[in-house]
Amino acid sequence: MTQSMGPAASDQSVAIKIRKATLRLGSLLLFDDLNADIGSGRATCLLGTSGVGKTSLLKAIAGLAACEPGSSITDRDGRRLEGRVAYMAQQDLLLPWLTVLDNVTLGSRYRRESAPRDEALHLLEKVGLADSANARPDKLSGGMRQRAALARTLMEHRPVVLLDEPFAALDAVTRARLQELAAELLANRTLVLVTHDPLEALRLGHAVRVLQGRPAKLGPAIEPPGHPLRSFSDPSVLKLQAELMTDLLAVS
Repeated sequence: MTQSMGPAASDQSVAIKIRKATLRLGSLLLFDDLNADIGSGRATCLLGTSGVGKTSLLKAIAGLAACEPGSSITDRDGRRLEGRVAYMAQQDLLLPWLTVLDNVTLGSRYRRESAPRDEALHLLEKVGLADSANARPDKLSGGMRQRAALARTLMEHRPVVLLDEPFAALDAVTRARLQELAAELLANRTLVLVTHDPLEALRLGHAVRVLQGRPAKLGPAIEPPGHPLRSFSDPSVLKLQAELMTDLLAVS
């Protein structure tokens, strides 16, 4: 699912303040009094074991999961994030009766704006789907569908972009290329990306945070040296990858 909230926002620098966030999933207490700051114009990657609450935290930021009274998720000035968020879920949820091109421009069509067809075609070319623009989703592989969903998210031009394992269904080469594309096209946006891959997090993130525990807490920010997109062979990245894997194994 790719979801956009409201009309495109003009500001491109939005910090996120999470204060006293408490969230339950049925009887399960996922977060209790969770506090975090996510820097504006930076990529923050969230790691953690399956089921710890990474997706739920992303949904809470997007306004798709209701935290309990007293919780607050706003920008640095205390304003709600509504209208400034693009959210891509793990499932692509492309509409089966629309072409790939029409799915990518769905947000504009939904808001009854003129669909930026040329821009959409350019994005589809960048994600390797130019030849599939007029195809229906049932003609695409899982990885192709995920690329179409990513293009739909990028079309929204929101200052806050939330991506939930956007490259998980892709082969290694396509995954690396789309990491490069995301780093290029989402530069200077406030990006929160959920991943299970420490190396991906370290390549793409200005900061990496590990979510762990029950109720879950965010560990301190790990800030790899240099800037995204980092090389696979960077010794400092590989060292941090080993440390993160050791930490994740210790809490799994």
